[in-house]
Amino acid sequence: MFADSAKIYIRSGKGGDGHVSFRREIFVPAGGPDGGDGGKGGDVIFEVDENLNTLTDYRFVKKYMAEDGDTGGKKNCHGKNGEDLILKVPEGTVIKETESGKVIADMSHGNRKEVILKGGRGGKGNQHYATATMQVPKYAQPGQKAKELNVTLELKVIADVGLVGFPNVGKSTFLSRVTNAKPKIANYHFTTLNPNLGVVDLENGDGFVIADIPGLIEGASQGIGLGHEFLKHIERTKVIIHMVDAAGVEGRDPISDIETINNELRAYNEELASKPQVIAANKLDILYGEEEEQAVKTLKDAFEPSGIKVFPISAVSGKGVRELLFYLKELLDSLPSEPVVFEREFDPSAIDFGNEPYTVVKEEEHLFVVEGPRIERMLGYTNLDSEKGFEFFQHFLKDSGILDELETLGIEEGDTVKMYGLHFDYYK
Repeated sequence: MFADSAKIYIRSGKGGDGHVSFRREIFVPAGGPDGGDGGKGGDVIFEVDENLNTLTDYRFVKKYMAEDGDTGGKKNCHGKNGEDLILKVPEGTVIKETESGKVIADMSHGNRKEVILKGGRGGKGNQHYATATMQVPKYAQPGQKAKELNVTLELKVIADVGLVGFPNVGKSTFLSRVTNAKPKIANYHFTTLNPNLGVVDLENGDGFVIADIPGLIEGASQGIGLGHEFLKHIERTKVIIHMVDAAGVEGRDPISDIETINNELRAYNEELASKPQVIAANKLDILYGEEEEQAVKTLKDAFEPSGIKVFPISAVSGKGVRELLFYLKELLDSLPSEPVVFEREFDPSAIDFGNEPYTVVKEEEHLFVVEGPRIERMLGYTNLDSEKGFEFFQHFLKDSGILDELETLGIEEGDTVKMYGLHFDYYK
């Protein structure tokens, strides 16, 4: 099954907590603190794998988590760092933040490996908090929280030329003739369900990559047919070939078909319709004499005045194909050589993943309640019985803005602040 998109949850590793311990050895009466630091959590890394061409694996497994760092140990032992999680994707995969749809990374054109979520920093052991006045610190720093994101993976094929057209106009036949691609070919609508890529090798040793983009019909930009699924693949192409049934085998109007598809390209992404275009007037092998001339003239009169060149061809017999391919190569050479890369719009490192929620409320007159995961964690590893530990906790309340919120709510000296069963008197 071809899969060109997937939504997954990723989480980096949590940093290991610092350790609280004291050196206790014979003949060492004052060993002091020797709690080791926690290990760093594993990163979540995306890497291009040349052997992959779909995102099928990510359709079945939706959650990916790097390893947590281990807690520090006694005797200043550092906790083991968590293993990084490396996720393999095909070249051309664009990673987006699901909620906003903004681009995090484009895994193409030299960007082979990128860290998307960094693991949490390991917490410091109590050995770091010993001072001349506090020689027995009974607290250590917790490890930094894991970071998590919901991301959408989109595979946008990398091709120089995008081949578009209504179903059954001969795109697959053309691709099989001019490239090494082997698409399924049959006289049915929607035979092609996957974007097919092939390499065009010209006689002079030059070449380019061409992609058959399936499913473009009226309403494709709104998800009708298969168009919405595959329009994304045209975004990287530099030139668009419109293939039409110039002979009108199925009673279609080729001019109307081209205009309809251009409208769908414009509705999906305004820049798509502005890409250089070429028209391949196919199936002319079944017309003769004046009928063929009139069909070609009608298309040329409609589009060549605006700079869109028309090539009469037969994908079956090969007539006119060589001229079309060499013109495409010349057109590609005249365009800027910069690849189409989707720039970063969303930076996961800018998110304060460690900012756990908390609430500050005035429960009644002279009584305020502060609660939340962040407060609970801080109380869990802080020794409030020691002077240093209590000072450490006060700095936390100030730095996190909790004291400012209490003052905004009108707290006065002597009022009580309750935190998970503990009661504190407020004094400036």
